[in-house]
Amino acid sequence: MTGSGSILTINAGSSSLKFALFDAGAMLAEQARGEIENLDTAPHFIARDGAGAMLVEQHFHAGAANGFETALAALLTFADAHRGQGCLKAVGHRVVHGGAVHSKPALVTPVLLEDLQSLTALDPLHMPHNLAPIRAIAASHPGLPQIACFDTAFHHTLPAVARSFALPRAITESGVRRYGFHGLSYEYIAGRLADVAPKLARGRVIAAHLGAGASLCALQGGASIATTTGFSALDGLVMATRCGRLDPGVMLYLAQQGHSTATIEDMLYRRSGLLGVSGISGDVRTLLKSPDPHAREAIDQFTYSVACEAGGLVSALGGLDGLIFTAGIGEHAPAIRTAIAARLSWLGLRLDEAANAQDAACISAADSRVEVWVIPTNEEAMIARHANAIIGAATSSAAIAA
Repeated sequence: MTGSGSILTINAGSSSLKFALFDAGAMLAEQARGEIENLDTAPHFIARDGAGAMLVEQHFHAGAANGFETALAALLTFADAHRGQGCLKAVGHRVVHGGAVHSKPALVTPVLLEDLQSLTALDPLHMPHNLAPIRAIAASHPGLPQIACFDTAFHHTLPAVARSFALPRAITESGVRRYGFHGLSYEYIAGRLADVAPKLARGRVIAAHLGAGASLCALQGGASIATTTGFSALDGLVMATRCGRLDPGVMLYLAQQGHSTATIEDMLYRRSGLLGVSGISGDVRTLLKSPDPHAREAIDQFTYSVACEAGGLVSALGGLDGLIFTAGIGEHAPAIRTAIAARLSWLGLRLDEAANAQDAACISAADSRVEVWVIPTNEEAMIARHANAIIGAATSSAAIAA
């Protein structure tokens, strides 16, 4: 351990909170990571060190008052106990939506927090959960710097033609546009690609973030020029429980048939996608093992949607030099990668099946006209980097001013 202190990262959802702790030294070594599950019922706190060994496992009583505050206090106590020889320097947060203004990470201030609160209208499902731990830490540890890292920020490089919908201009100017998501993951992947394949990183690349939430991003020289998610994280690919691209007329029809907005929202976010089609599960691992034909149908819809959306991004890029698989499915499901590659064979894309079966880094065949890579993502590391940089800049500015 160094004496430089630690950076805590938080990714808060509706019922769980994922976290990681990093040594704030030059290498930002990971000290621990974990999750607090069942925040809304009986919180379960679990943390492992950088090698995967169990550090802490704690269960909180079901129905305990202020379960969120209690669990968050336990996390801060854990971070303080495992921070090494320095102090806890800062907390970095994944904030899903940064709106049209916030194009880079920012130090949390009362003014910023008020601005982010106003964005909850754009993303009522994620923003309240993202902001809750920020407020709680500000109240309990008012001197601890917090940094907001926006999932939409990476996509601020989208050209206007890719950013806007063909809606009345007044609607567009009110904030209805394509924002794009999974930006922290794509930012990390763009950086890693520059390390492992610098020539490819300068070219035309599609990054496929395939997990429970899934999307594609067209990278030109490492910058986002098109992406499959849009105004919300519903658009684009078939996902675990989300429908992906959908004719808006379907929603009009459902509303006309008497379905409430809340019912439609629940269906689109939580009861569609792989789960809705299969009627079994939204987990690809479960579906790949199932003999049920509906499971096969769900997998086929998923890989079909990836290939079709990728075709559109190839058009936006004007060709394709590389395809990067990342996130849970992208990193660990060779059968899914094989199926997607087969659908994209018209691009001259070929896999080395032995390398693919082993989740190797480069899995394209020697005669493939498109390089194919598997690169594990690390959104927590990206958040820690941003937090460390902002705290370092603030410290330098204060020293100069003094």
